[in-house]
Amino acid sequence: MSKNITLNGESRAVPDEATLADLVAALGQPPQALATAVNGEFVPRDARTALRLNDGDAVFTFQPITGG
Repeated sequence: MSKNITLNGESRAVPDEATLADLVAALGQPPQALATAVNGEFVPRDARTALRLNDGDAVFTFQPITGG
């Protein structure tokens, strides 16, 4: 079984038990290179493994802004 989410505006199917950490790992980019938000709420890196994705979730990934 799978759930349908939206990732950066595009539909995507994920396994029923998928977490945000699973999704980030499947993207093939280093987890520390991406910031994440689910349904408009920022999700810190250390909270991704505990956040199980739900059907209809809107996930956004983006490059964190750093500067000096």
